[in-house]
Amino acid sequence: MKNIKVGIIGGAGYTAGELIRLLINHPNAELDFVYSTSNAGNKISNIHQDLMGDLDVKFTDTVNPNVDVLFLCLGHGNSVKFLSANTFSATTKIIDLGNDFRLEKDKVFNGKTFVYGLPELQRDAVKKADYIANPGCFATAIQLALLPLAEKGLLHNDVHINAVTGATGAGTSLSETSHFPWRDNNFSYYKPFTHQHLGEINQSVKQLQNGFTSEILFMPNRGNFSRGIFATVYTNFEGTLEGAKALFEAFYKDAKFTFVSDEVLHLKQVVNTNKCLIHLHKHNNKLLVTSIIDNLLKGASGQAIQNMNLMFGLEETTGLQLKATYF
Repeated sequence: MKNIKVGIIGGAGYTAGELIRLLINHPNAELDFVYSTSNAGNKISNIHQDLMGDLDVKFTDTVNPNVDVLFLCLGHGNSVKFLSANTFSATTKIIDLGNDFRLEKDKVFNGKTFVYGLPELQRDAVKKADYIANPGCFATAIQLALLPLAEKGLLHNDVHINAVTGATGAGTSLSETSHFPWRDNNFSYYKPFTHQHLGEINQSVKQLQNGFTSEILFMPNRGNFSRGIFATVYTNFEGTLEGAKALFEAFYKDAKFTFVSDEVLHLKQVVNTNKCLIHLHKHNNKLLVTSIIDNLLKGASGQAIQNMNLMFGLEETTGLQLKATYF
């Protein structure tokens, strides 16, 4: 097939930098433009300095409306504004990395219907889609910990979640809690029980277990590391540990990036990869599920490329065979 012509909107942030890094090494993709009004005319490698020597391309403040696929790497709420102000070809596929179209009530916009793009849940729908709402990073890790239980209708009690994310999860804009002196050797929670990703998590759980009426109680935390999400999820489970492992392995038997581990997990296993690793532990009547991802890859840009591959009929892993930053 001919190369897929790609445009990126909001090119200066962390997720866009990861997208560019993946796309310039993707055998079937061609970077057409990277749009950033604040950096127009500047070299991309001046902002994303890990790309120095890899490409000699500048940011632009104009778009090519005829690209094959458009990635939106904008702040939450800004994708709607951008698409309202800019028109693209009817054949241009769109993958939004923000939260504008993830919920059922928001999925239709200007005649475009956005499909929720969690491949482990919606692979066939993604393959047929023209417009994708890429899942949130916390939402990805947490859903992958819960969906095998939901599919079997086994979530009968409240679900308790404690998850820690790296500093890149807050984006490039500075805030009090993203400054190095504050973040280093520090730990804190934020948005307790009210995080914006709860909407999509509940939506996917109820898609598989329609009768789910319990609460998902989510405590998000800021870690003093750059990237990664470490989520621990527990709820009542009357079956055996062996039965739970069999259930998870069956659910993910065809998944290209999600794997169940017999060993206790640590973040370095997934940083710089598009993998999600899962570990199960049983204590009395509680099942503990640990789920780990790289928030910028499986939680954002890597999953967006995974979705692009599915949409264009490519092998799902194309351009995503990445080595973990293990030491």
